[in-house]
Amino acid sequence: MEKQKLATRVGQIAPFQVMAVLARAKQLEAQGDDVIHLEIGEPDFVAVDAVGDAGVSAIQEGKTGYTSATGLPELKKAISEDYLRRYQVDVSPERIIITPGASGALLLMASLMVNAGDEVLMPDPCYPCNRHFLTQVGAMATLVDTDAKNGFELSLQKLAGYWSEKTSGLWLASPSNPTGAVLSRAYIEEAWQKVRSLGGHLLVDEIYQGLVYEGEDFSALSVADDIFVINSFSKYFAMTGWRLGWIVVPEWAIEGATKLAQNLFISAPSVSQYAAVRAFNADVLAECEARRQTLNARRRVLLDGLRELGLPVVAPAHGAFYVYVDVSGITQDAMTWCLALLEQEKVALTPGADFGVKDAHKYVRFAYTCDEERLKQALARIERFIECK
Repeated sequence: MEKQKLATRVGQIAPFQVMAVLARAKQLEAQGDDVIHLEIGEPDFVAVDAVGDAGVSAIQEGKTGYTSATGLPELKKAISEDYLRRYQVDVSPERIIITPGASGALLLMASLMVNAGDEVLMPDPCYPCNRHFLTQVGAMATLVDTDAKNGFELSLQKLAGYWSEKTSGLWLASPSNPTGAVLSRAYIEEAWQKVRSLGGHLLVDEIYQGLVYEGEDFSALSVADDIFVINSFSKYFAMTGWRLGWIVVPEWAIEGATKLAQNLFISAPSVSQYAAVRAFNADVLAECEARRQTLNARRRVLLDGLRELGLPVVAPAHGAFYVYVDVSGITQDAMTWCLALLEQEKVALTPGADFGVKDAHKYVRFAYTCDEERLKQALARIERFIECK
């Protein structure tokens, strides 16, 4: 039988290089090897018990049908109140669209604001799926070179030079994956002013919001109502597999976003939504804050250990749970180095090529998603690996 052809867009989407690392790590574990996982963007936490219990209760009470396409009213209200309480931003619940994960929000955003043939500017490095969502709507991402000495921030002074008649907007993230860098309020304010003057839209991915250890934890919504913001229950609330996120849109975009949500998703998972309402209670937020402190302690262990190993941290790791490291002093191919490290010392890391193009061979992302003892073990193994080279 003749093989049928896949859609052209499939060939335009690159697989994660880290999947090769992860697949080999699983093989090694199946053989009985002790692998330390610093490659996965998922901490060793699960949802707080009270949130899980709320999900179980929703199932037991039969709350498993479709919800409104834009989300449970009580969840939208809880998110709105959280913005006011924590960030002093008044966001109407009607502007909040609940989605199946932040990925669903990104797909909605691409469909809502980007035409086929358009381009969207993003810093290099950035989260790779962002550009792939644009591929699904016939658009493309234009990665803008950034520099380690500037914390990989896209130069706003040069923004007009990057802009073209095909440019639809600028997508940023803070805190950032893979660098852990946090953008300042002044930077977001300047970005919004420049993007608005160029006639484009600004999206700020805030899915690591709340996981800030140095600098101000704020929302871009405090800068302007016309900025699009995406968030998720996956990171701060440790609800990765619950697949629940949201996007905040300006009032003028509510109708369009609602139509897209109806057609793309019908609704986000109902059980997850009922559970997430419980996430905003004081006791749950207190436990999430304690976990943030735990992550901060892990961050310090990793930063201190990398410094002792002479591995330069090339971005201010002030948020999320990532550290971006320059390994060019010991290798010219980060991917090959990661695979060799895994084989010899059973430590799994993510190569920089997953996140960008410019100098990607120089960088490796560490995720401090396991406890301090395991981090110290990983550092000791890496030291042994470097010394043997």
